Amino acid sequence: MALIRGVFVVAAKRTPFGTYGGVLRDHSATDLAEHAAKAALAAGGVAPELINSVIMGNVMQSSADAPYIARHVGLRCGVPIPVPALTVNRLCGSGFQAIINGAQEICLKESEVVLCGGSESMSQAPYAVRNIRFGTKFGVDLKLEDTLWAGLTDLHIKTPMGITAENLAEKYQITREEVDSYAHQTQQKWKAAHEAGHFTAEIAPIDVKAKKGKVSMAQDEHPRPQTTLEQMAKLPPVFKKGGTVTAANASGVSDGAAAVVIASEDALKEHKLTPLARIVAYHVSGCDPSIMGIGPVPAITGALEKP
Repeated sequence: MALIRGVFVVAAKRTPFGTYGGVLRDHSATDLAEHAAKAALAAGGVAPELINSVIMGNVMQSSADAPYIARHVGLRCGVPIPVPALTVNRLCGSGFQAIINGAQEICLKESEVVLCGGSESMSQAPYAVRNIRFGTKFGVDLKLEDTLWAGLTDLHIKTPMGITAENLAEKYQITREEVDSYAHQTQQKWKAAHEAGHFTAEIAPIDVKAKKGKVSMAQDEHPRPQTTLEQMAKLPPVFKKGGTVTAANASGVSDGAAAVVIASEDALKEHKLTPLARIVAYHVSGCDPSIMGIGPVPAITGALEKP
């Protein structure tokens, strides 16, 4: 069914996306979310005092204050102390889930204006040593755990995300050449959009460290549009012999944040806010974890089937 109230996107901003270990590596997920949130509030002309709820998606929990990320973002942005905050985790869909939660609050008239977003610093994912809080025996060989790799591995089926992609390629008979071609297309589409200035309105430039002081970062660091199909074809598969997933066509490990302000139709009129878009429907669906990448397909299908 359609949403029972009109829910509108008033503003949307994001940081540039940094590559793993790149120029954003010193910015925590909280820092990145704060930057995007402040930019969204400013872009929409929304005073922090109008916000009724702050909801943030975060998966890796890599920053020291990760349990408080939504709360800290709200407070840093000047949102009043009584306004509640919520951090959600639906893995890759955590940012979307934050918006869904915000829309639900508006539909239930629990909120009228909600600050939502998602943030991740994969570069700051720490190493961990488990089961030593209450002491260890002499001579125990302690193992460092890479929480980033652990986060990219489904321990329920003991399968890294890269293998789930290989499983999909096998299931749907997708060739290495097709995967490389698709990845190359995405790089070229990013280049065309970047050169046409299509990202300018959504990106909030952020100061980063440089050899001499600081510089403003205003474009994505992760894309590699100069990469050719010939270069991609020479790379070996990472997860499986004779497989399709390589360093060039795999989903990126990166850092960044995005934020949106959503509001009810009543709030638009009362505060004279200008909407960018209306949220018409949403849908969430589970899938076989061994082919987790197919998840958006039933989710999109379900959303399109909503009356």
